[in-house]
Amino acid sequence: MFCSGNPRVVITRLSAIGDCILTLPVACAIRDQLPDAKIAWVTEPGAATLLRNHAAIDELIVAPKGWLKSPREIMNVRRRLRRFGCTVAIDPQSLAKSAIASWLSSARQRIGFAAPQGRELSTFLNNHRMVPKREHLVDRQLELLQPLGILEPAVRFDVARDAEAEASIRDWLDADGFDRFAVINPGAGWDSRLWPVERYAAVAAFLGHRFGLPSLVVWAGAREQAWADSIAMNSQGHAFAARSTRLPELASLLRRSTLFVGSDTGPMHLAAAVGTPCVAIHGPTQPALSGPYGHGHRAVQAYYQQGTSRQRRSGSNAAMLAVFVDDVCQACVEVLEDNSRPRLRVAG
Repeated sequence: MFCSGNPRVVITRLSAIGDCILTLPVACAIRDQLPDAKIAWVTEPGAATLLRNHAAIDELIVAPKGWLKSPREIMNVRRRLRRFGCTVAIDPQSLAKSAIASWLSSARQRIGFAAPQGRELSTFLNNHRMVPKREHLVDRQLELLQPLGILEPAVRFDVARDAEAEASIRDWLDADGFDRFAVINPGAGWDSRLWPVERYAAVAAFLGHRFGLPSLVVWAGAREQAWADSIAMNSQGHAFAARSTRLPELASLLRRSTLFVGSDTGPMHLAAAVGTPCVAIHGPTQPALSGPYGHGHRAVQAYYQQGTSRQRRSGSNAAMLAVFVDDVCQACVEVLEDNSRPRLRVAG
């Protein structure tokens, strides 16, 4: 199924933000290997601000959340896809909504994952189903490009720089005197991925005492803002609640940071994508599959909280609670002092 000429490729990765970030190397690899290709991306509003103006993406098609419940929105997505003239659809998400978007494109080649990674309607609507052989999601998704003749591509994220966001973050950091700092993110998409706020405060205090490194605590929404304030209040003066940041501003902040500490969530993947060393705390997810990608990171896990995706999403954060402050502090030391190849540190 080698793809020659000037293909018009659509990528159907609609959510979540972290997964969209992990899919950016797919767009970059197509651009590198097929420079005359036209590339569209169907996404939902959450990730759109980060994908907009990406150098590898020619057209961004934003479908509102819940678009499949609206015949009008379905027709709007279909109209934009048909206008783009897709010849190939790449479906890294391989769920019903992403596969339906691929099918609506009328692309003759619709490439997704075979079961069990391919789920719901995707195994019926995608007509070329790949069995992944690699572990990490980034590498698995790049395997979807093999039918296009793209083998072993270089991995690049190339997160777009927003000039306004860069200037805003620079002015804020300069005004408040932040030069070298860590970023802590206490939030997570699943409650089962949450690590206790008081433990983040203890890590911030450790980083301040051991390395003279202040921490900026990022947040999204009122609940996380309260956590950020609590971490700052209990960090012995070494953590500070960040101001509200949009995704392009968060990317700029992370580019300037020395270290990121948080769980398996969008900001962690964004930090790794812009080259910031990460200490990632895992419970109901596996570091080999969705840990920070690349060198110089540490993933900390006591044990894997097994179950289906739905069970792990709605479960308790018991596996996160089994990771202790000393485990995370030691991982921070390893990252800051030797920055060697990443490895899984087993807590306890």
